[in-house]
Amino acid sequence: MQRTTPPSSTWARRLAPALLLTLASAATFAAPAESPVEADWILAKIARPAPARTPFVEVRGSKLLKAPLRLTGEYRRPDADTLVREVRSPYAETTTLRAGEATIERAGQPPRRFSLSRVPELAGLQNSFGALLGGDHAAIEAHYRLQADGTRQRWTLTMTPKDAALASKVQAIVLNGRGSELRCIQTRAAGNGDTQRTLLAGAAQEAAKAADAAALVALCEGAPAR
Repeated sequence: MQRTTPPSSTWARRLAPALLLTLASAATFAAPAESPVEADWILAKIARPAPARTPFVEVRGSKLLKAPLRLTGEYRRPDADTLVREVRSPYAETTTLRAGEATIERAGQPPRRFSLSRVPELAGLQNSFGALLGGDHAAIEAHYRLQADGTRQRWTLTMTPKDAALASKVQAIVLNGRGSELRCIQTRAAGNGDTQRTLLAGAAQEAAKAADAAALVALCEGAPAR
């Protein structure tokens, strides 16, 4: 089996949203008007059993890019131990996380594989988001400080890493949603201030109507596409 040198810390920031991907659902919970939101309520609503799949639009912003890079594709969770991220545009690439290993495949190239144990911050993210998918609130709170804001109709959950190694790479992971639908994941990098946004489910479908970066940011944070 071919193995490559472990990826840079940018892999942790790129794959963190992938580990949350299948929490998204097209269904929306009918909550009472202006009900205040709590972290436990959000975590209970977004937990999703396998199998699950959802479209995504990923927007990568960087001071080095003139315009944000927009990727489209689909996330799949065929079983409780496997996560698949399939990029379809502007290039084709499939990343599979299974049994403590990541496999990256591109057409015409041999698969690249590496053990998640060789990237401690990414292994920690995988464990934490496994707890999210399983609705294990205690395990989630052991790794992150949680702050819920908004109402049950439109909410934000900010997850701040407690582990120093992870916090050196990721400042915070912010989940945006409506009812039981997780619509966007914002991963804020430590140090350079770059933010990666992954729009899911209904928000990913609406992203086709977003004309520019500002519209995508607004859509991620809950505003309709314009």
